[in-house]
Amino acid sequence: MRSLELFTGCGGLALGMSAAGFQHEAVVEFDHDCCETLRLNRGRKIEHVQDWPIVETDVRGFDFDSVTADVVGGGVPCQPFSLGGKHLAERDARDMFPAFAKAVERLRPKAFVVENVKGLLRSTFADYFEYVLLRLSHPAIPLRGTWREHRRDLERIHTSGRTTDLDYNVVFRLVNAADFGVPQRRERVFIVGFRSDIDARWSFPAPTHSRLALYQDQWVTGEYWDRYRVPKAKRPTPPNVKEVPGIEEFTKPWRTVRDAIDGLPRLRPGQTSRLDPNHFLNPGARSYAGHTGSPLDEPAKTLKAGDHGVPGGENTLALPDGSVRYFSVREAARLQTFPDSYWFAGSWTERMRQVGNAVPVELARIMAASIACRLTSSETVNPKH
Repeated sequence: MRSLELFTGCGGLALGMSAAGFQHEAVVEFDHDCCETLRLNRGRKIEHVQDWPIVETDVRGFDFDSVTADVVGGGVPCQPFSLGGKHLAERDARDMFPAFAKAVERLRPKAFVVENVKGLLRSTFADYFEYVLLRLSHPAIPLRGTWREHRRDLERIHTSGRTTDLDYNVVFRLVNAADFGVPQRRERVFIVGFRSDIDARWSFPAPTHSRLALYQDQWVTGEYWDRYRVPKAKRPTPPNVKEVPGIEEFTKPWRTVRDAIDGLPRLRPGQTSRLDPNHFLNPGARSYAGHTGSPLDEPAKTLKAGDHGVPGGENTLALPDGSVRYFSVREAARLQTFPDSYWFAGSWTERMRQVGNAVPVELARIMAASIACRLTSSETVNPKH
């Protein structure tokens, strides 16, 4: 199926959707460094990426008449809603939810998928988030006045029970990437909509991995430590015995940092791998109060980006001897489930910013595959589009 990728960044969501079978009509991104990463991988003929039409432009200036799409996807910029941002929401010039809704209105896709930060669900943004959901449900209703006045128009239509020229059934959920096999505790909001004439009957995929299953692997059977040949003297303190589960039958163990970075060459600070320029250990990592490193034998803490690269004390690994070091770009990419063949362009700070902003590829693939499955098996009822 054809798709359009907006706010592509360095390509996490786009790569996951391609892996799920979608063919991108265009991948649109404004940031030059991110586009350099996309072009680098297209030039290296990386699977899927080699076929991407890369468009470096502001989404608001993109020619939507040049493409058709069954699905529109995008990691709408998170800075207006991030805990680390200025919390300006709709007052932030980087709020691109209106631009995404405009794309849906113009292309009338069968479905769309949006990813954003957990902060979007904060109570201070509740009114605006309700507006976003309503606008995506009825994207063709023209904007009159302020967004609050538009929300009142949308509420009246939404509660009337009548259909408009273009309606979507919209659902959202806060998901933890670790629950889907990503070696990182990364909570993100996904918003998914299916056009109302599509008999989709869709729901979010069920988690495939769990903390309880990891605890069983580590502290009940001990298979985790045996797999990595970690002697008892070097194992961390086990959790409270009350938290250790019995047999977890239905899910796989959460993947840990050790799982993710296993097999990569061990480097000294300041050293770069001969085989992978993205595997470089930047020296000078330190811990700060509230900004300590990720434990080796748990999923990583959420990778951060920041406007100017890696925030102090973030994106570090806490080693068993009590020291900390930065993750290399390649290690961070593995925590985001990018393939090792995927390279990142720019300075170390810029590459870490790109990786920290990305949608985990495996999580994107699972979500996209679920949407694709429903679209290929669904029927169109009362077609008007």
